[in-house]
Amino acid sequence: MTLAAMAGPGEPIAADPESLSVFALADRLAVSDIPVLINGPTGTGKEVLSRFIHARSKRAAGPFIAVNCAAMPEHMLEAMLFGHQKGAFTGATGASEGFMRAADGGTLLLDEIAELPLPLQAKLLRALQEQEVVPIGATKPIPVDIRVIACANRDLPTEVAEGRFRADLYYRLNVFPLSLRPLRERADDIAPLAFGMALRHAHNPARVPCLNEAALAMLKIHAWPGNVRELENVVRRALLLAGESGTITPDHIVFDMPARLVAVPSVSEPIELEAPARKLSSVVQLSEARAIIDTLEACGGNRLQAARELGISERTLRYRLASFRDAGIEISRAAAGGRR
Repeated sequence: MTLAAMAGPGEPIAADPESLSVFALADRLAVSDIPVLINGPTGTGKEVLSRFIHARSKRAAGPFIAVNCAAMPEHMLEAMLFGHQKGAFTGATGASEGFMRAADGGTLLLDEIAELPLPLQAKLLRALQEQEVVPIGATKPIPVDIRVIACANRDLPTEVAEGRFRADLYYRLNVFPLSLRPLRERADDIAPLAFGMALRHAHNPARVPCLNEAALAMLKIHAWPGNVRELENVVRRALLLAGESGTITPDHIVFDMPARLVAVPSVSEPIELEAPARKLSSVVQLSEARAIIDTLEACGGNRLQAARELGISERTLRYRLASFRDAGIEISRAAAGGRR
């Protein structure tokens, strides 16, 4: 809660040791002008990290221009990136400076860079090398002073190997790579992120509902296919459902998709984790599954009694059991008895 309260608008919130190390490295990178390539699945916070780098750079007073390469029509990409002169093509009733010139003196974020068509990659490479652009319809290049940050949610070395991304552009952008892991692998980030989102979206900033321990435990064992964006959806729903109660409980947690544990198929068999996989998130997920099933077995399948023992509602217990089945986790007959 303290971490979330201290963070300013748009500032990153992190508690996971690896996340903290990424931001510490980004802080050191900010003082230079070298290109940065940020890798990670969609929704992990790549734009937040990019803005963090810009805000701590000597370009902080300049513009920060974010361009989603996948969201722009392919036939308009060149004009939108490099600009165009009046009459350069049908519909060009006026001149446009383009995103690269708009970012002059600041930072240009090229998000989802893997979606950029190959012919445009060659022109982008030249513009980055020469620090100049040639608008469509123009004959003279125009100097630009920009720092480029590129983000990719696909593996660019694979894209290069399969001929979908230029190797020379990849090496131009990959001067210093940073990686953000999926949220399910950053269990320590979940609580401060959730509190930060609650502070941001609460109807009454003076009375922000808190997440109790059971709700936080429920968040930590979810697989988070939508990463941070899904977490924000869940927190906004929880705030609405909690109303004026002052506390968010498991009954207020509604996921975008049925909750799934990231775990092995059965918790009844011995589990051995190899060293690289022995992460806190895996331990938490497996421990939660064992705790629920062991408690149910100890209660002879009595869900009401087991829920009381676990400190959660019977509805939440039913929800968790359903998610175990969806994830293919075996539940013994004693645990699945369903007696009240």
